[in-house]
Amino acid sequence: MANDLLTSDHDFQEFLDAHLGQELLRFTTAGSVDDGKSTLIGRLLHDTKSVYEDQLAAVKKSRVNRAANGHVDFSLLTDGLKAEREQGITIDVAYRYFSTSRRKFIIADTPGHEQYTRNMATGASTADVAIVLIDAKAYLREGKLLPQSRRHTYIASLLGIPHVVAAVNKMDIVGYSQETFAAIRAEFVEFAAELGLKSVTAIPVSALEGDNVVTPSSTMTWYDGPTLLEFLETVPLRTDEQSGPLRFPVQLVLRPDASFRGFAGQVARGVLRAGQKVMALPSRRETTVSRIVTWDGDLAVAAYPQSVTVELEDEIDLSRGEMLVATPEGDDSNLPTASRRIRAMVVWMHEDPLIIGRTYIAKHTTRTVRATVKAIRYRVDVGNLDHSPAQQLAMNEIAEVELETNLPLFFDSYVESRPTGSVILIDSLSNATVGAAMITGAGESLTETDGRIPAFIHLPDRAALAERLREQLEAHGHRAAVIDDELIPDGSLVAVIRALALAGVTAISARTLTAGDVASLTGAIEGFATSGVLSGQDISDERILELAGDRQ
Repeated sequence: MANDLLTSDHDFQEFLDAHLGQELLRFTTAGSVDDGKSTLIGRLLHDTKSVYEDQLAAVKKSRVNRAANGHVDFSLLTDGLKAEREQGITIDVAYRYFSTSRRKFIIADTPGHEQYTRNMATGASTADVAIVLIDAKAYLREGKLLPQSRRHTYIASLLGIPHVVAAVNKMDIVGYSQETFAAIRAEFVEFAAELGLKSVTAIPVSALEGDNVVTPSSTMTWYDGPTLLEFLETVPLRTDEQSGPLRFPVQLVLRPDASFRGFAGQVARGVLRAGQKVMALPSRRETTVSRIVTWDGDLAVAAYPQSVTVELEDEIDLSRGEMLVATPEGDDSNLPTASRRIRAMVVWMHEDPLIIGRTYIAKHTTRTVRATVKAIRYRVDVGNLDHSPAQQLAMNEIAEVELETNLPLFFDSYVESRPTGSVILIDSLSNATVGAAMITGAGESLTETDGRIPAFIHLPDRAALAERLREQLEAHGHRAAVIDDELIPDGSLVAVIRALALAGVTAISARTLTAGDVASLTGAIEGFATSGVLSGQDISDERILELAGDRQ
């Protein structure tokens, strides 16, 4: 008896270990209204034996049943809101979990209505696969893909979902016609190619009858591809984040006692190794990884998306919102872009519109900054993908927007890396999330320099030039302030310049300082600002203004 119990415990532990070690695939479903998204997911859950008996019994007894001919209305398994069941539509994102012997899955059933575009963007933001349902009957009626199907495919491409599946539903209503499926597949593949989607698959299904959802269809013998479940179980998961250059945003500095100082965070991209040479941004100070610490012990290697604590060999100034990257070898091509000006595709999620000139809170990796909308480059008509000018962005609209932050961000484009290429915008008064942004690149350069304006510019006895320089820098988008107020003594300059530097503001002074004071000031500033000090003592007025972008 005891041996049987031990064996049972051992088998159960093996089962748990095998389950925990399974790959996790996240996928989202979207499509036009009444395409059968919720029914498809309900069928998938039912046929994989992922529905409890009491749930199924409750669905069978429900007074709301839109399935004909005695079929079970599987949409009720996912449409949980009362309004959803009454109207027969999906309103909010519904998450469901199930597993097979091959993989674990998280499903995001997203709404199809245009007014809920923001909900789809939320549900699809972490997906590995997007399933776009296409109603075969509606296609025959319209003679083309519906605008909502095109819109959802566009959003899938915008969010960088690596695999897109066109699940052509209601094949039973069109008599399981091979010609209809071929026409839909051809138009969808052509549209996907225009969007730059690389992995596109079309599968004919009937969610109501169960054809090609979990088991192969006995009536569509002309189709020799995988069922929907077989595709989900075998599609390769993306590994781009692990193969890219190292990105480790610091989330928290841990110092439990005087003998340990660690930097906690999640590996956002690439691989981190003990003994690896790393560089801290923005200071560009170089050091070596001493240990990679976790609750379960030290690691030799940590990769995306592991959360670890890093101990460094040297005591360097590093805090939340800053980043560790691999020390560049020869050039800076593997470093993230560092800029206060970014271009991003924004999905607007709030009733109050996005307006040029308004300032929001932006969260990027672990860094929180203020971001001002400088321009709306164009708004996208997701129905036909046309670009049009705009002065504001209403809820559920999408546009490319240029933002300026008070501190530089260290980012990759969203196409290269989701974790380091995504930004959320927050209203500073209500603390509501108002927009989701996918970075496309750095904003236009404001000067012909590399954009790194000194933290402090000293122009002794040239007050007029100092004021003109401040105006010139601000005209080119750089924030600057003259600090020659009589209430700021010479002994407080370092503290004032540091405070301004943290806010992304260049300090300018025309006060007279001794050579010793200048040297001491320069040394102190270089300790916290890599852009350092520019002394204009031996530089002409014209050259000073030229460095600020004035070419007149």
